[in-house]
Amino acid sequence: MNEYVILCDSSCDLTADLRERFGIDDYLPGILEFPDGHTEYSSLEWDKMSPVEFYTSMTKKAMYKTAIRSLADQKDFFEKYLSKGYDVLNVSLSSALSGTYGSCCIAAKELQEKYPDRKIICIDSQRYSGALALLLSKLGEMKKAGKPIEEVAQWAEENKRRIHQMGTVDDLFFLRRMGRVSNVAAVMGSLVSIKPLADLDSAGMNKIIGKAKGYKKLYDATIEYMKKTIENPEEQTIFISYSNRKPQAMQLKELIENEFHPKEIIMTTVCKACGASIGPGMAAVFYMGPVASDDLSVEAKMLEDILNK
Repeated sequence: MNEYVILCDSSCDLTADLRERFGIDDYLPGILEFPDGHTEYSSLEWDKMSPVEFYTSMTKKAMYKTAIRSLADQKDFFEKYLSKGYDVLNVSLSSALSGTYGSCCIAAKELQEKYPDRKIICIDSQRYSGALALLLSKLGEMKKAGKPIEEVAQWAEENKRRIHQMGTVDDLFFLRRMGRVSNVAAVMGSLVSIKPLADLDSAGMNKIIGKAKGYKKLYDATIEYMKKTIENPEEQTIFISYSNRKPQAMQLKELIENEFHPKEIIMTTVCKACGASIGPGMAAVFYMGPVASDDLSVEAKMLEDILNK
């Protein structure tokens, strides 16, 4: 079995310590355009500005924008490892949200001719942020356990849609502006106290499937929804990602610990690449369950019943 690396982009909520822990070898940062027009790479670290500084700087008149790297950059990133004899397993954020996966596939095809003896596998995660972090953590653990690249890639394809999201982005302006939610018109998320609840559909888009009034109702609905959609919670490592909603995220953590007693809960800040689109209002939990229905109609009915109790 040839040695291989697991690569990703900067749309996962994995800082250096978590990437090291889970064996994620490297990532290619995207491009982040600041409100003043200058650009930087969207690092997964918070060394130049804190999360609070980043999220409080975001307003409806001061927007951040993201862009993917050039095809040449993507090829150079892969070749860095191919030239050293490694196979490559690359996991990209959802193709419904970005052209990154398409660029990776083109780069892989062109490099395969130069490195015919190397394997280059590109996966469209259909996930991002904490969901992508959770998927990568699973793949990294499989690699550390000695699983070959083909088995790890197959597991990713078969299980990526088992990753659920529940929680809220309580200001939909940024998601709507950047096209990161599929049915934003269905909910007036800017109304006071209205908390839209969303899961991830088959394309990898956020889809609002309910709305709660106030955080108490949101927390109750999240726990009840998880009860119906989580599998073997006591064996799971669960991720909670938040932007500028740490107190709400910590409340979710406490409730989940008390109700489900998972093996571990990992708290992460939403990365800059995702935060530019999500905005400051996210607190959400990511966990493994059964594959969701394609349009989330089953899950929407489930949540409707919960909210109407």
